[in-house]
Amino acid sequence: MNSTIRTKTRRRMQRDVRLKVTVTAFGVLVLLTLIVLITHLISQSLPLALVPEFEKRASFTAPEGSRFAGSADVLERQPAMLLTNQCQVQLKSLQQQALSTDRVIIRPCDQQAQIMNVLGEHYLVTVSAKGIVRIAGVRDLHSLPTSIPAQAASGHEDFVGSSFALPMSLWRDALDWEVGLSEKWAVARVTTANQTLVRWVDRLHPTRIYDQRFEGASQVMPLPNTSQTVVYANNELRFVAPGGKTIHTVAMKGKLGWWQALPKGRSLFIASSTGEVTRWILQNQQGKLLYVPTYTLDLAQGELPTAVMSHPASNAMVIATTSKRLLLLNRLTGEIVSTTFSDELVSAISWYANRLYLHNDKVLQVYLTRHLSGVTTWASLFEKQQYEGYPEAAHTWQSSSATDYQEQKYSLVPLLMGSLKASLLALIIAIPISVCAAVYTGFFARSRLRYWIRPAIEMLEAIPSVLIGFIAAIWLAPLASNILFSFAFFMVVIPFLLVLIALFQRPLTQRLGRWRAGFELIVAVAGILLLGYVSTAIVPDWLLGIFGLDSIDELTAVAQTSVGKTTIVVAIALGIAISPSIYSLAEDAISSVPDELKQASFALGATRLQTLHNVVLYVATPGILAAVMLGFGRAFGETMIVLMVTGNTPIASWSLLEGLRALTANLAIELPEADVNSTHYQILFLTAGILFAFTFVVNTIAELLRQRLRRQTAHE
Repeated sequence: MNSTIRTKTRRRMQRDVRLKVTVTAFGVLVLLTLIVLITHLISQSLPLALVPEFEKRASFTAPEGSRFAGSADVLERQPAMLLTNQCQVQLKSLQQQALSTDRVIIRPCDQQAQIMNVLGEHYLVTVSAKGIVRIAGVRDLHSLPTSIPAQAASGHEDFVGSSFALPMSLWRDALDWEVGLSEKWAVARVTTANQTLVRWVDRLHPTRIYDQRFEGASQVMPLPNTSQTVVYANNELRFVAPGGKTIHTVAMKGKLGWWQALPKGRSLFIASSTGEVTRWILQNQQGKLLYVPTYTLDLAQGELPTAVMSHPASNAMVIATTSKRLLLLNRLTGEIVSTTFSDELVSAISWYANRLYLHNDKVLQVYLTRHLSGVTTWASLFEKQQYEGYPEAAHTWQSSSATDYQEQKYSLVPLLMGSLKASLLALIIAIPISVCAAVYTGFFARSRLRYWIRPAIEMLEAIPSVLIGFIAAIWLAPLASNILFSFAFFMVVIPFLLVLIALFQRPLTQRLGRWRAGFELIVAVAGILLLGYVSTAIVPDWLLGIFGLDSIDELTAVAQTSVGKTTIVVAIALGIAISPSIYSLAEDAISSVPDELKQASFALGATRLQTLHNVVLYVATPGILAAVMLGFGRAFGETMIVLMVTGNTPIASWSLLEGLRALTANLAIELPEADVNSTHYQILFLTAGILFAFTFVVNTIAELLRQRLRRQTAHE
């Protein structure tokens, strides 16, 4: 007998050990999964915190009798462009770590030539002795025969960007000249000893020509992309339209030392002779696009910029200076994130992906940029920025743009505000309903009735959130303009109605005698039906009369948001979704209050409401708070409802009559389309980390409150 008992005991102990090992293994697996998840989030967003670096890759020297005029993406077999003393334009590409001549374009020696960089594309500009300007794309010229005359190349109809004439008499006296190009305009600036001519030619209608003439002491820079000419004279900047009308005039501090526009011309950098560099951008002021100053950079005394270029697909920008410094900045905030020194003085910059090309007449240098997403700063993510074309500084999330050289707008504030706005308003709707229901079933209802009601409410928690979002998007949103006031009034008033019913329930049941048990449900249902009738038949007209409106659509006319896509509709759907979770936990907290405490309160002469207020709710408060915080965490992390019901408009506004975009919805929308390892991709992982950290903290606090409740209950 003893051996049989020992055998059974040993087997039971072995099973316990195996079960313990299995449970421990799965627990460790869960922890490892959590660690892997956190590690992945950090690793994908960590490049945002790295300092960008420049790594010199190659350097090329121009042959004797030639000079570098421009450079495309040489490392990708695109040409570098040189002008020679033998009246040639040479296109050289990289072969065996050296530049080898691919094409030679021969031009008459009485022609002037230059290479023009327009949005990353290079153009060959030639001006004949008679002042005939011809523009041809270098990419197209590169595909022509090995040696061709410039007239043949520039005259070919497939390669001409534009062709127009300059006044011959003026051209003969030219001391300096330049040509600019945009989709609408071809612009030429010719400076003589006495005057400067700017000729604007409409490329769509070549017969439309506008001439601007300025005194010789004026410094002039045409901006073809923005249809303005900047004129500096007498410490004053004047912005002139092609037709000659002055758009506006701004006083400038100090003398002009240097200026240059970024691609597209919507940002203009102007340096005074003391080294103070100011960024000017186009701002929409009552329908007029005017250049206004934003931030200022202070260089060393006597140091001036020599060239500036922005990255085509990020907010990185490089400024080369007379001290051979290369400053890498965030173009939105003006923060310098990295500084390095170049071997040569830089006169022009080209930038393709992570390849940076710097050149002067004699040397072309190639640098690789590392950790370029590190130009993203906290200011660019969380502070208001003045974006090109915007009327004022704003928090804006706009991750996609139609073209290159567009400012990337990655402000996280609209997304955080959207998540907080939806979840907080959902709590306002969910807390009264769920807590009142928990108070009723956990304290007032009889045991048999509680066993029926609680499972029925908890079953609502099993409804998929996508189904709630689908119903809200298909049914509630279209009806919002008709029932929004009614539904909102019903959801806000119903908790107070239930409390009022509870106050009058005792006198009624005492008079009705044998109908006491469960009679409160009949009264509650009747009150709810009456409230529903009042909410739909009377309240809308009453509230519209108070606001002085004819329809609810007028409320959202200013916000320009559909009524069905407002925050209120989102909050209603989200509040209904989280109510069962809050109810379940709050009901557990209320029902777990020891009966001894309740009986002691009754023995001292307290009524049920007094016992509820002074004993039950006092003891259950940590558990109720934990339930609310867990509901808040679920609302903040909800995806499908906010994705389907909102208009997904990232607006930094607390208005309840405007749309929103939550962090979760933004991840669901944009992560599948984001380029892997791009700045956009890494910022999305940063938002995922913020979402994880927030919900982790909220759930941890809620769990600590629940544990406090258990210890308090056990102690009492």
